[in-house]
Formats: sequence, structure tokens, C-alpha cells
Amino acid sequence: MTGNSPGAAPRPQITRPPASDHDIDTVARTLWGEARGEGRLGMEAVADVIRNRQWAALEYLARNPTKKRHPLFGDGTLAGVCLRPWQFSCWNAADPNLPKLKAVTKEDVHFRQALDIADIAANGILGNHTRGATHYHHRKIPKPVWTAGANHCGDVGVHIFYKNVK
Repeated sequence: MTGNSPGAAPRPQITRPPASDHDIDTVARTLWGEARGEGRLGMEAVADVIRNRQWAALEYLARNPTKKRHPLFGDGTLAGVCLRPWQFSCWNAADPNLPKLKAVTKEDVHFRQALDIADIAANGILGNHTRGATHYHHRKIPKPVWTAGANHCGDVGVHIFYKNVK
């Protein structure tokens, strides 16, 4: 059974591309930059969002074979999701922590933990802590305009998670 509606076009088979060392390093740096103070569960929740965005990008690219990337979520690679402009603030040029993010090494306990989580996420064995969320924001900032009409998926630490963002 394919799960398609009667008369509907068959859904393309979608597989996640294997994660490269660059993907894992980039995800780990994103987790460190976005949630290093949130402990393992907080970093895993951000990793969920990265994986959910990757899946959204892959579905989009399968439906639009002439496109090279999803408008928000990149080229379907984990690094592409993380490095897409304006998607994770830790990678923004004006972020004061960007130089630290680029320079962090395995000597940092939080980065070692982020590398472990990134590897687990890249291998598809990370749990789903955010119920399909593709977006989040810090609870201390005013509710962003993009949350209007989105579905709240839950809170993990200082982050509030959403899906179906328009």
C-alpha cells in the first residue's frame, strides 16, 4: 500500500542522502550555537528541527525536480539546512557568537555533546522531541509574526516549537 489517495499521482520515493563529515560538523556547530546552554534534550530538539527541515526540503525537491533548493530549507543536505541564510541565527554574520561557533573544538564539553547528537541525528536514530516542528524561537523574544496560524508543537527548555508555518 502506498498511502496515496485513489486517483492521486504516486508520491516519489524519497531517501535522505548520507550525511558527510561536513554535515555532521555543521549540525553540531548549529546545535552548539543555538542550544549549548539547554542540555542534551534542548540540543536534540534543535536537531529535530534540522531533520524536519531536511525532510521538507527533500519532499519539495522531489515535487519540483527543476529546483536546486527549497526556498527556506536549502538543498536537502543537513549542512544546507543549517547554513541557509537567516534560518539559524547563530550563522548570521552579525551574530556576536559566530566567531566562537567557527572556532569551537572538541575540547568544549558542549561541542562534544553536540557532535554526538549530530551523529545520532544524521543516522536517523534521534527521537522526535518536537512533534514535527520546523521552526522555533526563544521564549524571551516577542512572538514572531511567522507564528500566526502555525501549530504549537511544544516547549523544550527556553525554546517554543512550531510546524505548519506559513
